[in-house]
Amino acid sequence: MKAEQVIPILRIFDYQKTIEFYIDWLGFEIVWKHYFEENAPVYMEVKKENITLHLSEHHGDGTPGSRVFIWGEGIADYHKELIEKKYKYNRPGLEKTFYDAIAFTVDDPFGNKIIFNEKFDERKHKDLNFYPIH
Repeated sequence: MKAEQVIPILRIFDYQKTIEFYIDWLGFEIVWKHYFEENAPVYMEVKKENITLHLSEHHGDGTPGSRVFIWGEGIADYHKELIEKKYKYNRPGLEKTFYDAIAFTVDDPFGNKIIFNEKFDERKHKDLNFYPIH
């Protein structure tokens, strides 16, 4: 088997909080959204560059408190961009991990965590200030 793409499904509970967090703060875009009927839960796809997530208000689609682990590049710059937005509910710290990466974790309003990681490069990351997580 060769996987073409892996798309995590995260449980959400509030559409407006979802937009505030994933679209306005993290910078994802809505690719599509679906309702089975009026006043039904939303199921949607959001994307930021090569990261695709499915977000669902449907009971049974995902468990609150799930984690998504992402490897990427430009993590320090992305962290800085998010911190500069001064999002009221989340100001993640940048850390150097035990697995030789720089990383930060964001907690969505529904208990899910997304961990953004980049392989540590001494030359590239030597001047970074690592911040406490809060």
